[in-house]
Amino acid sequence: MVSTEQLDVDYRVGERAAIDSLRAQIAKLERQLSGIVTAGFPHVAGANRSGHCSAPHLLTLGELEQTRDTLVQRVHDAQRRTATRAEFERRSRALLERMQLEPGRYKFVRLPAADVGESGCGVYHVRPRLGIIGMLAGWWQVKLSSGCP
Repeated sequence: MVSTEQLDVDYRVGERAAIDSLRAQIAKLERQLSGIVTAGFPHVAGANRSGHCSAPHLLTLGELEQTRDTLVQRVHDAQRRTATRAEFERRSRALLERMQLEPGRYKFVRLPAADVGESGCGVYHVRPRLGIIGMLAGWWQVKLSSGCP
């Protein structure tokens, strides 16, 4: 027969193992989330931490599970935003390629360099070569302006 004292010790050992496992999962999710956010910054920013701040205390098993579940959702949201941004940049690069191949079809189109994944504040702009003469003659070109004030 197992004593009550032995069951209590077994329960505490099992709870300690669960807490350690949850802490390890939370640490892994926090590293994963910070990696996603830093790789996609500034376009993929981390969502603010949800919940309320309370006085410092050790988290219970239930609070650790809730923290883990919240982090899982935040990681999925960050991955979704990263994929959305990557698709947006892919479409923008395809548009830039088409603009460079046939600038006459994209008259006066402006495409920020940030939209194609480049740093800086430049803008790709389809404009006539030699001003009004080039416009009348159909001479169009893609120029990259500095765009910075």
